[in-house]
Amino acid sequence: MEGRGSQEQLVGDSGRGARIALKAALLSTLLELTRQQYISHSGFRERAGARRSLRAMVAPLAKAATPQRLKATYIAAGLIVTAWTGVAGAETLQQAWEAALAADHRLEAAREQSAAAEAALAVAKAARLPGFSLQAGYRVLDAEPAARAYLGPTPMTFPVAEKSTLSWQAIAAWPLYTSGRIRAGIEAADASLVAARTRESVELQELKLRVAEAYVNVLRARRALAVAESHVASLESHARDVENLHAQGMVPRNDLLAARVALADASQGAIRARNGLDLARSAYNRLLGRPLEQPVQLEELGPVPVDGPLERLTERALRQRPELRTLREQIRALERRALAVRAENGPQLALSGGYGYQQNRYQVHEGQWQVELGMQWRLFDGGAADHRAAITRRQAAALQAQYNDLRSLVALEVRQHWLALDETRQRIRVTEQAVRQAGENLRVSRDRYENGLATNSEVLDAEALRVRSESNHANAIHDAVLAAVRLKRAAGEL
Repeated sequence: MEGRGSQEQLVGDSGRGARIALKAALLSTLLELTRQQYISHSGFRERAGARRSLRAMVAPLAKAATPQRLKATYIAAGLIVTAWTGVAGAETLQQAWEAALAADHRLEAAREQSAAAEAALAVAKAARLPGFSLQAGYRVLDAEPAARAYLGPTPMTFPVAEKSTLSWQAIAAWPLYTSGRIRAGIEAADASLVAARTRESVELQELKLRVAEAYVNVLRARRALAVAESHVASLESHARDVENLHAQGMVPRNDLLAARVALADASQGAIRARNGLDLARSAYNRLLGRPLEQPVQLEELGPVPVDGPLERLTERALRQRPELRTLREQIRALERRALAVRAENGPQLALSGGYGYQQNRYQVHEGQWQVELGMQWRLFDGGAADHRAAITRRQAAALQAQYNDLRSLVALEVRQHWLALDETRQRIRVTEQAVRQAGENLRVSRDRYENGLATNSEVLDAEALRVRSESNHANAIHDAVLAAVRLKRAAGEL
């Protein structure tokens, strides 16, 4: 009996040692996988190599451990590896942008506004070209027009036109001089067109930012679910270990109850994480114009480097942000419209000519050619034109104030996202160490607990630290991705 007990103890120690070594190997492989994933987020070969490395490290260790004890560890490792490595053929961020650009209604509305502004420019240009008009009519009178003449003591009456007449005329008019009214109108319409196109660029970059945020939210939720499910798997394994130790009388029932309560709490967290992932996928599908329930498989992203120091990024942003250019063009359009309004009171010179015909058998020439050079000059209109021009200038001044405020806001946005990117890079380095240390702390705590040197609370606290450190590390990486995208948007380069 003593021999068999010693043999069982030896087998149990061997199984525990294999399990501890296996968990350490899994943590080491996960760290290496994370490093490879974010050094080159598009490197599929590196991710595949990490999976092969994981299988190579697990296979020999699995022979020394029991299937029951390996099950939870395999599940947790599989979830983590799947979460980080993605799926072959997953959608990229660039593909998501392309799909959203084809489906977004706000961008479509901005394009229609640009088309309307382009048509308005064509109208303004047409005002400087000759105009041609054709008029025709048929008139019937109740009596034939007549004239009375006194050539003697008896007046004489004679007809001058027919009772029913047909008339038509073809006239061409060409504005020769308008005091700059037409030119100012064309310049105002051109500035409005540029402003409309830059607003389209604003909508495009805003859409790309919304899609990128929704994309990263899906990745964040997917990673949160993987961590939550690994937490459940780890606590399930721990609960089974505690149950076995309790059955052997080595630990009190309180440890078993605490392990089961912690497992139930982790299961609730996994349920919430699963719902959060479903909601994130639905929001992502809505932006891309897809059914909310359509399956979503996304390629993992890593931090994208941003060129240039803060001063250079700020300078580029102030030069190329489409919102600033939109305001500049709107100001220019209003200034030109004010000039066009004032020009209405200036001399207006036009040349017109054409051919007219009026049916009248009493008239020598029923059809005649005509040419006219005319001028109109409104000398006084009660100040109405000046007041209308003043309204437009005040509107331009209001936009100028908005422009000045937006310049400072753009500089602040660039600084904010640049600092956020620098912060996330530091957080990534810190959390990488925390993940490694938390994994080692959990391994040591479990080993000490199984040998009666630590309490159950220490193991649960170590597991909570592991989950928190992995969540912090994933959030740091995803925050870095978003900070880089938002910095590009702030610089007008997205």
